Amino acid sequence: MNALKTTFATLILLLLPLWAPAQVKTDGVKARIDNIVELDKTVHDFGDVLTSDGALTCTFTAKNISSKPMVIYNVVSSCGCTGVKWTREPVQPGKTGTITATYTNDEGPYPFDKNLTVYFSGVKKPVILRLRGSAHNKKQPLSELYPQKWGPFAIKNPEIKLGNMNQGSQRSDAANVANIGTKPIRVTFEDVTEGMKIEVSPNPIPSGGTAKMIYTVTASREKWGKNYYYATPLVDGKRYKGDGKRIAVWAFTKEDFSDLSQEEKNKGAQPLFEGSTFSFGRVKAGKKVDAVFSFTNQGKSPFQVYKVDADWARTTADPIPVAGPRQKGSVKVHLDTTGMPEGEALVIVTLTTNSPLRPIVNLFLSGVIE
Repeated sequence: MNALKTTFATLILLLLPLWAPAQVKTDGVKARIDNIVELDKTVHDFGDVLTSDGALTCTFTAKNISSKPMVIYNVVSSCGCTGVKWTREPVQPGKTGTITATYTNDEGPYPFDKNLTVYFSGVKKPVILRLRGSAHNKKQPLSELYPQKWGPFAIKNPEIKLGNMNQGSQRSDAANVANIGTKPIRVTFEDVTEGMKIEVSPNPIPSGGTAKMIYTVTASREKWGKNYYYATPLVDGKRYKGDGKRIAVWAFTKEDFSDLSQEEKNKGAQPLFEGSTFSFGRVKAGKKVDAVFSFTNQGKSPFQVYKVDADWARTTADPIPVAGPRQKGSVKVHLDTTGMPEGEALVIVTLTTNSPLRPIVNLFLSGVIE
């Protein structure tokens, strides 16, 4: 994200929530949660639909893989546009229950992405299921729906958000892709970043048809915070320029503290910052700004920052030494405002840390660009 004109409401949405959904270990098709339930999928993509199609319905299947009966306690929709029904009786070991969602599809010709928050017995945290797609008023040719092209192979956007994941986990998702050519094509990938698997199904993609591009990222302790994973498509073994772009999938990786007791978490590092916002006032675009955020580690273990990310590319940070218990430290950030638009600006600096109580720390640089 670039420096943004923002409101207080927007700022709140960017902060890490107090709870996080259950981490899902997935092979790209099925999802296994806490060795209790196995879902046939966590995302249902309706693809490109017409507003005239009316309501859209999909079903998620939940198999009880534990040795005790499992109950789907509740399913909460993110908006009134999505109705939900689910299996109410206990699901016995080895048996399956279902969650059926119906999206009204009456919000206009826009992309949609709706969440269902599901509470299973025995699962510590709620599980997020998603319904997504793009609604259109009239049918459009594939070449318009999928504008990013490598020869006849086309996708909607070369930059794809995978989302948050914990160390020790694996996360998958899929994007719709198309063959805008006049004959079937086989798509493979080269120069794939280590830690990511990517494939297309079905493959070959029929002429004038669509397929799923499935990508799976495995967390690595060598990569913290926001990281990009790249791949270059080959069409029937041929490399196209793709307008000079590669496919880029990004994920945000943090430490997994879910198995720690509250007592163990309280014994960890606990950074207390003197302030989370640095105001640089009114400056001319191009001016360089230096900011210092001081903190004290009030925990009982050393505090370490694994990674510093910022949503303005021209932002850097000095190395941050490990701070022992009761020790003070600081985060020194350097902002180059070259290229920032005029007006109010907000840059978010995100620290990925080893603190069980504050695995993510958001710091803010704010001011006005003249």
